[in-house]
Amino acid sequence: MAQDESTRDESHPAVYTAQGDDAWLPGPSSRGPWDPRAQHGGAPAALLVHVAERAAPGPGWQLSRLTLELVKPVPLAPLVTRTQVQSARSTVRVGIDLLAGEVLVARAHALLLASQSLALPPGLPGWPQEPLRPLPRDCTQHVRIPGLPEGESFYSTAMETRVAEGDSTRPGPCSAWFRLALPLLRGAATSPAMRAAAAADFGNGLSWVLPVDRYLFTNADLSMNLFRVPQGEWIGLRSASEVHGGGAGLVVSHLFDEQGPIGIATQTLVLRERSPGA
Repeated sequence: MAQDESTRDESHPAVYTAQGDDAWLPGPSSRGPWDPRAQHGGAPAALLVHVAERAAPGPGWQLSRLTLELVKPVPLAPLVTRTQVQSARSTVRVGIDLLAGEVLVARAHALLLASQSLALPPGLPGWPQEPLRPLPRDCTQHVRIPGLPEGESFYSTAMETRVAEGDSTRPGPCSAWFRLALPLLRGAATSPAMRAAAAADFGNGLSWVLPVDRYLFTNADLSMNLFRVPQGEWIGLRSASEVHGGGAGLVVSHLFDEQGPIGIATQTLVLRERSPGA
């Protein structure tokens, strides 16, 4: 697991602070764009990856899939997790409930695979996605989504961003690099899979097609599949949104590190028109 964030001064603000083995206190940098009382989905997604990885029976396991149901807006309030683990020879399946008080606000299912080295034949057909370029060091434009509120939040405080393809200020597909600027959990290392989950939930904002001042396009879930462990601090998203007048939408984000593709994420969107003056 990466040690990048764990080497920083622990007095530096973190997105969460542990309050025991299964209790978590979110800070203001977990805040999302839709309601100042609710968290950005990337924050609890990364936290629940931490809980899932902690449930592995030992070293040598890698997160392959996270399915997160955002049952209710996750509040900026003390949270607890309840975990169920099913272990087999090659897989560990972890179910996690996230609660605010006694209210279920999110539920995650994680699949971890036993890591092993294989001697694969050369020249195998590969992932159809080309690597994301330019690399973060060669990108200068930050992600800016018109209409999002200013102030401390997961979007503007906890995450550093670089646009790679497209224009985040205009509607349509867009690609960008994301790097956590704060420790996710005070005093703990942020793993590669945690970084991927934190970034993956940005797909609907990155590839927006509806103006924020007239519509809500919140995601009710996040599904992330990783076929290899991400390398380095930067996670890239190549995202596109599809919306429908019936009130639903879908976002597909191909995920990258600086070496190439690492997986895919999808989000189901709940579309609503804002009330006048809201």
